[in-house]
Amino acid sequence: MSALAPTLEAFFTERLIAQQHASPHTIAAYRDCFCLLLGYIQQTTGKRPSRLHFEDLDAPAITSFLEHLETERANHARTRNARLAAIHSLFRFAAFRHPEHAALIERVLAIPSKRFERALVSFLGDEEVEALLGVPDASTRTGRRDRALLQLAVQTGLRVSEIVGLNCDDVVTSGTAAHLRCMGKGRKERVTPLTAVTASLVGSWIEECGGGADDPLFPSSHGNGRLTRYAVTVLLAKHVSRAAEQCPSLATKRVSPHVLRHTAAMRLLHAGVDSTVIALWLGHEAVATTQVYVHADLTLKERALARTTPIGSPVGRYRPPDNLLAFLEAL
Repeated sequence: MSALAPTLEAFFTERLIAQQHASPHTIAAYRDCFCLLLGYIQQTTGKRPSRLHFEDLDAPAITSFLEHLETERANHARTRNARLAAIHSLFRFAAFRHPEHAALIERVLAIPSKRFERALVSFLGDEEVEALLGVPDASTRTGRRDRALLQLAVQTGLRVSEIVGLNCDDVVTSGTAAHLRCMGKGRKERVTPLTAVTASLVGSWIEECGGGADDPLFPSSHGNGRLTRYAVTVLLAKHVSRAAEQCPSLATKRVSPHVLRHTAAMRLLHAGVDSTVIALWLGHEAVATTQVYVHADLTLKERALARTTPIGSPVGRYRPPDNLLAFLEAL
């Protein structure tokens, strides 16, 4: 067995699991990356993964693998960069264990991430939200569950993984301080308040399903476990398709669960909530991440344009309003 195999095993057991306490999602993403990489190298060189050496994973081989992801597997640049980040993490770990491969490791670490176009975030307007929330059939158990789930997603802006991970005990719907607790990305726990409408819908659903404290808030239709992220994507697509019959603009949008998260952020932004508060609301690591909503908000830009003086207009001098006229006009 070469030095590569034990180094890769130690990378997962010592670095990711023991030292960094990486989440299961991170470990699964890194696992998939190296399964793809080793499978590609085996296909191109004919060597079994357990027999590969560091020389087989030099910079040209890694670059060829990244091109394979984009051309053969049709991966986006974001996916390519995520795979490259996992590879870089392994080689930074290997630099301490195998200094004899320092030159090879340095060349691999020098492979840059690929730049990509950043499209404006997509979100739903108020009419589209009303049409979507009105689709689930309230006369059925599944419809009541879906209505509570969609209402919760639009109001709180939780990630789909956070929604499906909620238990009944995570939600408080009684009293004046209705809220929920969730463990978000990066193992950051946060509390999100609930409106009266959301608290009422979710509270009624909890009473109906009769789940215990540790039972999933949104179980599957068969009652044999919690909903998966894929199941939420499917049910959302079904309801969006029906809602498009009443609101045709929905047919022109690709509505995913993350679009509902964007919708919650844009509703807060339109209400005048500061971007720092929105970042805390969404569980963003940095406030700069929230700036994408400012760029996508045409309403804010139109307000800014309305406050400018048209070109060619005479520049007047500011005159304070008359207090007496202001009093009369306010009557």
